[in-house]
Amino acid sequence: MKHLLLLLLLLLLLFLFLPFWGWAQQAEKVTLSGVIKDSKTRTTIPFGNILLKKVKDSSFVTGTVSDANGQFTLSDVNSGTYLLSVTYIGYQTTNLPILVGSLSTFLDLGSIELEERPNTLSEIVISGQQTTGINSKMDKKTFSVAENVSQSGGSVLQVMKNLPGVSTTQDGKLELRGSDKVSVLIDGKQTAITGFGSQTGLDNIPASSIERIEIINNPSAKFDANGNAGIINIIYKKNKQDGFNGKVGLTSGLGALWQKKENLPGIRPQYQNTPKINPSLSLNYRKNKINTFFQGDWLYTQTLNRNEFAERIYDTGEIIRQQVKRNRITTFATAKTGVDWNIDDHNSLTVSGLFNREKITDRGDIPYFNQDLTERRRLWQFLEDEVKYTASASAIYQHHFKQPGHVLNASFNYTFHREDEKYFFTNIMPTYTGEDSFKLLSDEQVADLNVDYIRPLKHGRIEGGLKFRRRTIPVNMQFFPGLNSPIDVNAGGWADYSETIPAVYGNYVYESNKFELEAGLRVEYVKVDYKVNPGHNTYKSEGYDYARPFPNLRLAYKLDDRQKISLFYNRRVDRPNEVDIRIFPKYDEPEVIKVGNPALRPQFTSSLEMGYKNNWTKGYFYGALYHRITDGTITRIATQAPGSTLIYNVFQNAGRSYNSGIELIMKQDITPWVAMNANANIYQNTINAFQVENKYPVPVLYTSERQQLISGNLKINGLFHLPNKFEAQLTGIYLAPDIIPQGRVSSRYSVDLGIKKTIQKGAGELFLNATDIFNTLNIQREINGNGFSMRSTDYYETQVFRIGYSFKF
Repeated sequence: MKHLLLLLLLLLLLFLFLPFWGWAQQAEKVTLSGVIKDSKTRTTIPFGNILLKKVKDSSFVTGTVSDANGQFTLSDVNSGTYLLSVTYIGYQTTNLPILVGSLSTFLDLGSIELEERPNTLSEIVISGQQTTGINSKMDKKTFSVAENVSQSGGSVLQVMKNLPGVSTTQDGKLELRGSDKVSVLIDGKQTAITGFGSQTGLDNIPASSIERIEIINNPSAKFDANGNAGIINIIYKKNKQDGFNGKVGLTSGLGALWQKKENLPGIRPQYQNTPKINPSLSLNYRKNKINTFFQGDWLYTQTLNRNEFAERIYDTGEIIRQQVKRNRITTFATAKTGVDWNIDDHNSLTVSGLFNREKITDRGDIPYFNQDLTERRRLWQFLEDEVKYTASASAIYQHHFKQPGHVLNASFNYTFHREDEKYFFTNIMPTYTGEDSFKLLSDEQVADLNVDYIRPLKHGRIEGGLKFRRRTIPVNMQFFPGLNSPIDVNAGGWADYSETIPAVYGNYVYESNKFELEAGLRVEYVKVDYKVNPGHNTYKSEGYDYARPFPNLRLAYKLDDRQKISLFYNRRVDRPNEVDIRIFPKYDEPEVIKVGNPALRPQFTSSLEMGYKNNWTKGYFYGALYHRITDGTITRIATQAPGSTLIYNVFQNAGRSYNSGIELIMKQDITPWVAMNANANIYQNTINAFQVENKYPVPVLYTSERQQLISGNLKINGLFHLPNKFEAQLTGIYLAPDIIPQGRVSSRYSVDLGIKKTIQKGAGELFLNATDIFNTLNIQREINGNGFSMRSTDYYETQVFRIGYSFKF
């Protein structure tokens, strides 16, 4: 309760010292199109004059002349209220009031008919999407990575922890508004690098290769239905300037400069002074109809990835003290290249390819002692060598009809992803030493075909499309048990996962002077087959299929030019990923075994949200209330097999759960040299009472009472524009206590600091930053399972100092 009171007090102070501040958001330019006709003969009028003027003072904004077919286009129109004046010799001038909205970047004004007598046409609404901050639909937030000075040179995961509503877990996953069921895209597409199901690899993608990050809490039917918390879209850098240009950069850093807590006796040293290095290169050449691009990054890091000290108390009264120390070396190399070909004024083709190699080497020690550390019961040492290869190719064809914004897109994406993993474990006991080893190989292949169609209307647009996916993952694991191995000697074998998903969608957008409507429906058919080794002692081949509609609805009312209220409804799904149902047991720790569950089924979520936005001359205030109901909640359950000290972690469907909360965001340019933004997210997670049966290695029932906890996070960023082209950023983050499977995690906080300077006439940039400068971001957990309880604190590496340089040419 005291943590909640602290969070509410900080939030109150935030509102007192940052009173309704904001910033003026930049809007994307709008393109208008239409055709001039004679009202009687319905024939087109060539070379008519079209002028766009401001309503307030009738000042000229832009103008054009209709072509030989009577068609016209007005580009680069900002949001605002205008008067469209259409004139032609022999006809009366027609004046049309124009209101620029915020939903579509293209608008078809249709036919404008000229008569001999004046005619007042109805008001026309034009829309334009916003490129930074929160868009006017309030379903998307966009953030520039370059503006995040305190996290420059880090990974995408580290950058994201500063974003509104986002928190990160110890195992490198994102949580959005308290849920880790987030769909992570790269350039609008799912990839093996970030995961086709659950998230992966985010802590290894260099932020230097990323242009911006989009958070979509309420996706439209155009997006895949998976991810109940929403979508995070990572946009890679891509330059389209004429001629040859590019950017080169180098970042280096050190982490774990000080030891937070000493090792338990008799194990190998923790990593200290861990090096980080990240060179990057971006090249672009554009001439005539051809644009070629290349983006390359290489990341090398050493990390004290885990350093958890725990006390485990068994129901028998026995107390075990342990440490889990993991030293990690990661190399991550990515090359992305492609060609944009503008075939003619109406057709274009983009062909691109991406190659990625990720290698992770973990060396660790896990000692077990009695309560007073006078007797070592066991020492477990491990070496994990994991290499992942990803190769993907895509072709995107786009046809632009004569009407601006009227577009047909067709794309094909193919991805090959190999996981080659080797694990070596040494179990040193007082009377013997045993050695276990594993080798796992999986080759994932994914083929996606997409067709998307967009047509602008007078008051909005219609969208539609289809998608077909075929995904296969054959897995083979070999197990070589050592002396007295606790794992079943028949744990190895093969398993084949296959997934087929056809889907269609339609979406309609309408905007008037006061009201907005977006309604969409996505229908997906999913068929999943999971075939396993017939000789497996517990699991058999499984599968499921379903055909479900996934609707989305947004209603908005404009209180005035600055204020808007929006209501959202979404229906989404989270399907188990292949690793969640994988039948092969694997060590989490010497006495903690994790294994998949082929009987796991999708969870379905209905979400409701109400958002309010108020813009000022220099900014905005945004608030949202949200509520999510999930059936078949996927969570990991730990049970102890009878007569064994081993704990088995198995994914299960736990029944119904709820997530309700409030999100608040503000930003302010206080002075020309000081800007601040703040966001708070307070939510309540509830899991109803449930009972499940863990079947591996023998059936064990687990019963849980209803769990409920209020949690949240508070983030404050200060950006300072200093003399001599210096910029500095100070970031503070507070994370409240939260529920985790069978337990809770305590509150934690951190402070980050960064500074950068523009040099070489704007072409060069230097930066220096530090994350968690007070070394306070430790994770404390309490777990209560069948037959045991555990309290732990992880003193893993969180403090890193970085320096970097980049040059544009």
